[in-house]
Amino acid sequence: MNKTQNTRFFKFFINELKPKGKIITPFNVISAITILAAIVILVIRFKDGLGSVSDASQERPWGLWINFNVITGVAFAGGAYVVTFMVYILGLEKYRPIVRATVLYALLSYMFYAGALLLDLGRPWHIMNPLIGNSFGISAVLFLVAWHFILYMGSLLIEFSPTIAEWAGWLRQRKFLTSLTIGVVIFGITLSTLHQSGLGSLFLMAKPKIHPLWYSEFIPIQFFISSIFAGLSLVIIMEMINQRVFRKNMLYTYKSSHKPIMISLARICGVTMFVYFFISVLVFIHGKNLTYLNTFWGYWYLLEAVGFVLIPCICFIYAYRHNNLSLTRIAAFITAAGIILNRLNISTIAFRWYANDLQFPTWMEVVVSVAVIFTQILVFRWIARRMPVYTEFPHWLIREKKEDKSSTNEKKEKKWKVIVD
Repeated sequence: MNKTQNTRFFKFFINELKPKGKIITPFNVISAITILAAIVILVIRFKDGLGSVSDASQERPWGLWINFNVITGVAFAGGAYVVTFMVYILGLEKYRPIVRATVLYALLSYMFYAGALLLDLGRPWHIMNPLIGNSFGISAVLFLVAWHFILYMGSLLIEFSPTIAEWAGWLRQRKFLTSLTIGVVIFGITLSTLHQSGLGSLFLMAKPKIHPLWYSEFIPIQFFISSIFAGLSLVIIMEMINQRVFRKNMLYTYKSSHKPIMISLARICGVTMFVYFFISVLVFIHGKNLTYLNTFWGYWYLLEAVGFVLIPCICFIYAYRHNNLSLTRIAAFITAAGIILNRLNISTIAFRWYANDLQFPTWMEVVVSVAVIFTQILVFRWIARRMPVYTEFPHWLIREKKEDKSSTNEKKEKKWKVIVD
C-alpha cells in the first residue's frame, strides 16, 4: 500500500474504533468490573508469584486456568475444524453462513486460552522454549501440543483473513488470501485432530492418579470424538445468542437458514455422541470396572455418562427427527455442561481420587477465568459488528462476484457453442 492508502486506512480504523451500540449495559458493566479486578489479580500474580493467587501444589500443579480455560476451552473450539471440513472439503454449502463466525470464535479461543496457559506457568518466559530451540523436548506430548496450537492459530488467522481484507477494502490481498483457503483448511483439520487427541495423551502418563472409571488407553480418541459434538454444541449456543445480538445487521439469508442448519448440526451431534457413548461402554467393560459402580465415584460416573452424554444424545436425535429447534438448544446446553464436567473430572475431580484432597480454585482464579471469557466475547462482538461476519459483503466484492459469475457463464456458452458446431 502507498502512503495515501495507509493514511486512508488509518483514518478508517480510527473511525471504526468508535462504539457501535449502547455503552452502558448490564453485560458491559459486569464485564468491565470483572476485567478490572482480573488486572489487579494478575499484577499480584506476576509480582508475588503464582502461589499468591492460586491453590496449586506439587501434587496438583494444574489450576483452573489450565484445566478449565485450556483443556476444556480447546474442546469447545472444535466446531471450526468440523464446519470448515463440511463447507470447504465436502462442499456442503448450506453450512457456509456460520463458517466465519465459527472460525472467528475458534481463533479467539486459541489466542485467549493460550494466554491463560501463560498465566499458569511458574516461569512464563520459558514458553518460548519450543520456538527458539532451547530444550526442544521433541519427545514430549506438550511439545507436540504447543506447536499444534501455534500452527493452528496461524491457520485460523489465514482462514479468517479474507473477512479482514473485505472489511479493510484490500481487493488484491483478498484474492490472494482466498486462494490459500483450501490448503490451509486441510492443514488446520490435520492439526486439530492431532492436538485434540494430544491433550488427552497428556493424561496417559497419569494412570496411577486418575480414577479407573475415567482412565483408559483410549482417552486421546475420546478427547477427539468429544471435541466434535462439544464444538458443534457451542456453535448452536453461540448462534442462538448471535441471532438476537446481531439480528438488526444480519443478512436475511443468515436468519432464514438458522433453523435448518441447527437441526442438521443436531443430527451430527447425536451420531457422534452415540459413537462416544458406545466407545465409553466398551472401555468400561474392557477395564472390568463394574466393581466401582456401587460407590460414590460410580454414581458420579453414571451421572456424567447417562445424564450428560446419553440423554442429550437422545434429545439431539429426537430434535432432528421432529425438527425441534428448542430441544436442540436444550440438548446443546446439557452437552456443553457435560464436556466441562468430563474435562474437570479427568483433570481435577477424579485426579488423586484416593487422597480425598479435592482442590477447589481460589476466588481469584475464578475471576481471572471469567474475565478471559468476557474479554473473548467483547472482542468477538467488536469484530462481528464491524466486519462482514454476519453482515452484507462490501459493494466492490458483490460486483466482483457478479463479474466472476458472468464470465463463468460466458465460458460455458462458448464451450457449448464449440460442442454444437
